[in-house]
Amino acid sequence: MADARALHRPLGFGIAAIILLLDQISKWAIMGPLALRERGLIEITSFFDLRWVENYGVSMGFLVAGSDRERWLLVAGTALIAAGIVVWIWRERARSDVVALGLVLGGAIGNIADRTRLGYVADFLDLHIGDWHPFLVFNVADAAITIGVLILVLRALLVRESKVPAENVDAV
Repeated sequence: MADARALHRPLGFGIAAIILLLDQISKWAIMGPLALRERGLIEITSFFDLRWVENYGVSMGFLVAGSDRERWLLVAGTALIAAGIVVWIWRERARSDVVALGLVLGGAIGNIADRTRLGYVADFLDLHIGDWHPFLVFNVADAAITIGVLILVLRALLVRESKVPAENVDAV
């Protein structure tokens, strides 16, 4: 029987590729045909807008890159994290964890691509309640990373894997 890890690897890397593709297509549409960068805001509903934000930092405005050197340090740091996730996917046996890691990996690579190509991460999804904005403006990659991390945290806190019993060794 094939090792569970070998069976789940294509799933994790496939999810990462799909997230990367969806993220980059959505950013192309926002920057190209919809011209959100020039427009700044497109009101969709009373609780959802497309709002142009150039994110020079990481999540929630931490570690803002104020120079090219800092930008490339963020790229390198994020790439190291992505490489760690690749290793984790390679070693992981639990299918649900591989799915979550694929979401995180695809999102990380999408944001790395932005920061490398543009110098910032393009954010544009704005959920709000009236004038109250409980979430920062985000993108598909950010959503995938958040969902993936939440799955990993919830599984770590709530799911207990059954232990495989050790082989009984008779004393001679």
